[in-house]
Amino acid sequence: MEPGLSIESGSAIRVVVLPVGGAIPPQCLRDYAALVARHARVDLASLRPYYSEHQKSPFAHQPWDTGCLRLKFVLGGCVPSPWEDFQSSRKVLAVVGICHLPSSPDLAKVAADFVDAARTYPSALVSRCFAFCPTDAQLLEEKKDGIIMFPPSDQKSLELHMLTMIQDLSASLLMEFEKWVLRAESTGTILKTPLDSQSSLGSEEVHTLGVPSILTSVIKAKKRRLGRAQKIIGDYCLLAGSPADANAHYTTAIDLARLTGDVFWHAGALEGSVCALVVDRMGQNDPVLEDEVKYRYYTIIQLYRRATLQDNAQRVSPVSFELEAALKLARYLCRREVAKEVSDLLMGAADGAKALIDASDRLILYIEIARLFGSLSYKRKAAFFSRQVAQLYLQQDNAYAAMSAMQVLTMTTNAYHVQSRKTSRHDHATVKEPGASNSNTDSGKAHPQCVVSLFESQWSTLQMVVLREILMSSIRAADPLTSWSAAARLLRSFYPLITPAGQSGLASSLSNSADRLPWGTRCADPCLPFIRLHSLPFHPSQREIVKRNPHKKEWWIGAGPSGPFIYTPFTKGGTSGSSKQEINWIVGEPVQVMIELANPCSFDLVVESIYLSVHSGNFDAFPVTVNLPANTSKLVLLSGIPTQVGQVSIPGCIVHSFGVITEHLFKEVDSLLLGAAQGLVLSDPFRCCGSSKFKSVNFPNIAVVPPLPLLVANVVGGDGSILLYEGEIRDVLITLTNAGTVPVEEANIALSGKNQDSVISIAHSTWKSALPMKPGGEVTFKVTLRAWHLSLTDLEADCSRSHANPRRIAREGINPFLNIHYAGPSANQGSGEVSLPPGRRLVVPLNICVVQGMRLVRARLLSMEIPARFSEAHLKSASDKDNISNGSDMLHNDISLLKIDPYKGSWGLRLLELELFNPTDVVFDVDVSVHLDGTNEKQMLLLEDNTADAACHKTRIDRDYSARVLIPLEHFKLPVLDASFFIKENGSDEPMGSKAATIAEKNAKAELNASISNLISKIKVRWHSGRNSSGELNIKDAIQAALQASILDILLPDPLTFSFRLGKDGTMTQTDSLSAKPGDDSSHSTDDNAGPSTVESVLRCKDPISAHEMTHMEVQIRNNTKEIIRMNLSISCKDVAGENCFDENSATVLWAGVLSDIQLEVPPLQEVVHPFSVYFLVPGDYSLQSSSVIIDATDVLRARAKAESPDEPILCRGSLFHIHVVVDSSLHTGEKTRQGRSRGAGGFGESMAERKGVPALGWWLMLVGSLRLASVWFGFFDIWALRVAVFSQTEMSEIHGRTFGVWTLLTCTLCFLCALNLDNRPLYIATFLSFIYALAHFLTEYLIYHTMAVANLSTVGFFAGTSIVWMLLQWNSHGDSHGSHAVKQS
Repeated sequence: MEPGLSIESGSAIRVVVLPVGGAIPPQCLRDYAALVARHARVDLASLRPYYSEHQKSPFAHQPWDTGCLRLKFVLGGCVPSPWEDFQSSRKVLAVVGICHLPSSPDLAKVAADFVDAARTYPSALVSRCFAFCPTDAQLLEEKKDGIIMFPPSDQKSLELHMLTMIQDLSASLLMEFEKWVLRAESTGTILKTPLDSQSSLGSEEVHTLGVPSILTSVIKAKKRRLGRAQKIIGDYCLLAGSPADANAHYTTAIDLARLTGDVFWHAGALEGSVCALVVDRMGQNDPVLEDEVKYRYYTIIQLYRRATLQDNAQRVSPVSFELEAALKLARYLCRREVAKEVSDLLMGAADGAKALIDASDRLILYIEIARLFGSLSYKRKAAFFSRQVAQLYLQQDNAYAAMSAMQVLTMTTNAYHVQSRKTSRHDHATVKEPGASNSNTDSGKAHPQCVVSLFESQWSTLQMVVLREILMSSIRAADPLTSWSAAARLLRSFYPLITPAGQSGLASSLSNSADRLPWGTRCADPCLPFIRLHSLPFHPSQREIVKRNPHKKEWWIGAGPSGPFIYTPFTKGGTSGSSKQEINWIVGEPVQVMIELANPCSFDLVVESIYLSVHSGNFDAFPVTVNLPANTSKLVLLSGIPTQVGQVSIPGCIVHSFGVITEHLFKEVDSLLLGAAQGLVLSDPFRCCGSSKFKSVNFPNIAVVPPLPLLVANVVGGDGSILLYEGEIRDVLITLTNAGTVPVEEANIALSGKNQDSVISIAHSTWKSALPMKPGGEVTFKVTLRAWHLSLTDLEADCSRSHANPRRIAREGINPFLNIHYAGPSANQGSGEVSLPPGRRLVVPLNICVVQGMRLVRARLLSMEIPARFSEAHLKSASDKDNISNGSDMLHNDISLLKIDPYKGSWGLRLLELELFNPTDVVFDVDVSVHLDGTNEKQMLLLEDNTADAACHKTRIDRDYSARVLIPLEHFKLPVLDASFFIKENGSDEPMGSKAATIAEKNAKAELNASISNLISKIKVRWHSGRNSSGELNIKDAIQAALQASILDILLPDPLTFSFRLGKDGTMTQTDSLSAKPGDDSSHSTDDNAGPSTVESVLRCKDPISAHEMTHMEVQIRNNTKEIIRMNLSISCKDVAGENCFDENSATVLWAGVLSDIQLEVPPLQEVVHPFSVYFLVPGDYSLQSSSVIIDATDVLRARAKAESPDEPILCRGSLFHIHVVVDSSLHTGEKTRQGRSRGAGGFGESMAERKGVPALGWWLMLVGSLRLASVWFGFFDIWALRVAVFSQTEMSEIHGRTFGVWTLLTCTLCFLCALNLDNRPLYIATFLSFIYALAHFLTEYLIYHTMAVANLSTVGFFAGTSIVWMLLQWNSHGDSHGSHAVKQS
């Protein structure tokens, strides 16, 4: 049997194409063979120029205009068939040789080789040898017979040349056919087949029969021979392209064969007639013709079957012709309309395969049956017979048969749905084409065919068998790549059905196949692991991209981040499911994609490398190595860097495992998982490995944009939580660095999140001054934070924590954020337009962890009395703008915050007590300060820095300890004592429900509340801990609760306030009292009426007052009410013992003016001044005090004084005015002392030379220092002289000389300083050591480095050695004046 036979095969002329001469390169051989095979059909009309008719042609009905010759080229030759006499189309009628002359320079040898090759085909009628690519020398050689040169030229010229040669070859064949037919018609021919014996047709046969029988047999034999000759002549007519002549001869042959009972030749003639009929009507779609062909071929099949039964005793069986006839008819009828009839023919032919003796005939039969079933789209049947073919190939013990079996099995994989990805790509493409119009409606849905094509459960066993056969055949064929592919598909698709031992065996097969493959081999079929897209991690807050709105100055408003969010709940509804989320990647910035890998097998899997598969070519992927234990899954981050602007397509991953590189597509795994969910797939590999159920993720559309600036924020000191105690204020430094390649042109910083009020200030000017920020630029700006106060829930949580871990962790969602929107420069497009690349948003979280700090346990109001003392260490006082004289006045503080009762000798205090507790593990320093309305920043700074005379000292509270802080409340008085404050207590005279009373009560309450708030806001309790931790305690609510009951006693001022000052004619005019102008109401504020409770109204003279001199003074009385006050004023003076100095019996102070029972009338809110003079007889400390008895006190004054009866006198006392009195000599001595102090440590500059004179050692040191000055000059300006004088054995550079000069200048300075201060022990030791170091240096230079001569060493050694010895001898001789020196410094 022959493969590829059809009804028209009888009209094809078999031409053998043989390579001759030297070895031809494979590619050249393929090109030459294709050049020849292109002309398989040659029109008869084109043969006229080459055809010459020597005698009348036997082809009387030759169709020269429409006919053609059909050539069947067989490359490489073929084995002569024993049935050549039966069917002429099986003969090799022409031989064509192909020679590559660059490989065969000897043309004679080529001609001889071609002749030898042609002799093996004795049936060949024509031979030609085509020689390609001849050299110039070969073209000039004598042409050999049968060799046709094809000079090098273009492809079109070669094709035209080849066409001419094929036409010449065809014309020669046609003329040879004519000769053969004429010879056969005239002389006859003897034709035999393997079915005929040698004597069956001979005329010499002798039988034992009678003469009539012999004559009858001879006549029958002649007719049989004639009929067979007619059949062969018909074959040649058919080969010559004359089907009409062939049909005439076939008709004669049929009649003679039927007459002689030659069944086999009858069938052959009838088959030839059908071929002539089909060729004659080629291209016509005639149902009558089809029916005629079917009828005749069924007759042919019956005739062949009869011939087989008659000749079954022969060694050769003609059953193959019967099967060929069935195959030819099936091929002719092969279409879907008559598929059942064709299937019956093919199945009948398959049943006859058992009768075939030759295994190769059975192989060809199964191949043809498989092809025809495949043409009918009966893929399962085609696959079945293909497997039969493969089994026949595998029965042969050679590698070529195994390769054929492997190729055939590969063809069957499509039917069993185990095809390789390489062979299935084209099928998927053709399947998708018809349904392209429905892509919109089916988008997002997985077709069941795609799932079943990957795995089908009911065919699992058969699929495994097919893949196993492919694997075995590829191993026998020594094809490692195919065996690797088969093992990979078997392991990937059927791992649930394979035992652990089988899985390990397949893994070994994969490794063995990979060992025989070159490094970097790629395969279209993936193996393990299974890979699916898990997610695209969000851009970190450092790299978030924001689209810019060109129509707004604040371009970031209304433009959300562009990616890489695959899903967002804020997308508008109704969008098409087919639309994908678009994200942006930036050129040059690394990105990450998270994938999940699964190894569902029982062996450990090592993935040498895995990286993203990019088809767009504008992305550099980074490989990673992954180890997957058995039955496990793992999440892996794959990264890469976009390199060019454009779209990025990432369909899957490139995996290098088991020694081969494969591509794993995400869509295939998604379809597999969908099949597992629908029950079409046996197992989900990810669920088998313990992975959770996961919704498939579609890879979004990714666009790569040009480079953008990239700001990176770092909190100086670490990016962890900022630990703050409650109320703590701290400056945090934030550094912004441009890590991109594009400058930052514009930026904006705003706050977001919760607790935004905890950010007090941001240094906007600092970072704005750094714009534009170039790549690599950096700016650091300050953000001031204030910790918020913890709620009760947070405090309870703090209390429930263990002492081992007292600090709490910052909760998420309560911290503020810095939103930094920034963008780079605009990009200029080619058309002149300006495009705005996207900007970015940098979110800097201010991770504030607030912990409980200093705790306020309680606040309460205290009233206490302490003994009166006169010292400078009392509480610091404060004042308003009325009592500010100058900044220096605030350096002297006294007892002004306290009231003294001269009769009791004690002060009555009203204090606010704050009880504080430290529950932390650090130490706190608490400082109480009072902010007053009239105090500017400079004055407050002086108050805070004046620690020597501070009234409120810092309180240190150790951990787990408590402390109490006292705050005097005398300086919170209101400026005016108004009757409205007593409405609430005393009630109104108007009827209840009166509108005026209600309004007055509301106004009073509002004013009272405002005063309370003002009082509370002035008290600040600040704490410090460590070097940089400071904050403010929240005491507002506690103070308000503590002062609520006695707030009127605290706020209401005294009716009268008193103050003293020196008169203008006095010798000392500067006091700590402010000289306020009488009647100047505008100069008094709220705190001024507190009188002695202000800073600047400290009742104390600034400088001492001279005794025995008249001192003019004034007392100021201010009315703090809105009514006229009449009073009797008295002035008293007491010494330190509390005795009255104005006593007539023992007066120590003389006075001039009225000091008692002074009748005065003070207008509302104004002042009056009463002058007087005093003369101090005895130096010492004195205190003046004024007091008054109010005449006809009003109800307001009685209410303020809390008088119990109307007749009770109202007494008002002022604060003490402290005076220090000295005699004139004491004053002069104090002046000298101040002058000495102003000189300060100036005495330290006096040299010993001025005090005692310079000793001999001092003069020696001055001499040495002067000599060293010469070396300094040489080092700086004359390096050559320095080299000659010191370093004469080496070369010196200028930098060496200058270094030596600077060092010598230092030692020179030490010499002069020590010479003038020999009693200064540290200076003395430093100078002594300088001589030691110098001598050691010169000794090493001379002894070790040999850079000095002995003469140079002796010079410097003399001065250094002498100085060392002398200073040792005088070591303790200059320390006697140390004590006096210390006194002078003090």
